[in-house]
Amino acid sequence: NAKAGTPTIGGILIVGSISISTLLWMELSNRLVWVALGSTLAFAILGFIDDYLHVIHRRRRGLSVRAKFMGEITIGLAVGTVLWWLSNQDMFSTQLAFPFFKELSPFLGWMYLPFATLVLVAASNAVNLTDGLDGLASGCMVVAAAAFAALSYLAGHSVLAEYLSIPFVAGAGELTIVMGALVGAMLGFLWFNCHPAQVFMGDTGSLPIGGLLGLAALVTRQELLLVVVGGVFVIETISVILQVASCRLLGRRVIACSPLHNHLLFRGESEPKIVVRFWIGSIVLAVVAVASLKIR
Repeated sequence: NAKAGTPTIGGILIVGSISISTLLWMELSNRLVWVALGSTLAFAILGFIDDYLHVIHRRRRGLSVRAKFMGEITIGLAVGTVLWWLSNQDMFSTQLAFPFFKELSPFLGWMYLPFATLVLVAASNAVNLTDGLDGLASGCMVVAAAAFAALSYLAGHSVLAEYLSIPFVAGAGELTIVMGALVGAMLGFLWFNCHPAQVFMGDTGSLPIGGLLGLAALVTRQELLLVVVGGVFVIETISVILQVASCRLLGRRVIACSPLHNHLLFRGESEPKIVVRFWIGSIVLAVVAVASLKIR
């Protein structure tokens, strides 16, 4: 059944394109790029297991919520530990940069581990929740990945980083290759995923690309700016959180159906219109985020 296998196939093609393109163009000695590839593959494996159980074995929900969440936390802690170790070797820093301000936070120390885990788990799940309409998550990801490709280049260029008053991260410029590969992979995928979709990414694709976006924010030390760049993903996630909280605490819904794109669909908006408007929102937010580098 070709259609049943498309979620897994689409995700594998996305991750394979990113990995192969990066390996062909990266500087093999760059530790940050290897961390990016490692976390991407780890999230892809977790997503593949979930898709495999759901599609092949016909389980209604694939992995249990607890098992999936624990897998994401384990990957997040592993990545956070590696970055924390690099900071102890003076090859990285655990300071945070604040949008619109020049000041940096104090060093987070061991608190960086739960912080990095939160960023990765939140980013991967946010993209996963947004992947509900044809072309929605993939189109928004093209914009967000392009923004972080630019941020990676700027963070890895000492002169430009000093000029813009953003943290300089040695080796971060190589992450531009990874994010560029992500942009290319998503554009190729979007060609077949736009309405009406012929292929789907599933968890095999949505979890790793969301995790990769979160990792780019960690490496460039622009974790707080990720909230702006990925604003559409954030709003989608908040709509789910509010819906669940309202149902459990008040016994009623705040919107017709979560995430937000489903609510708009229930209101009678056409799917292509919702998707394009979310794309426009992503572009505006990405422009605001990049422009904030100069307003400091």
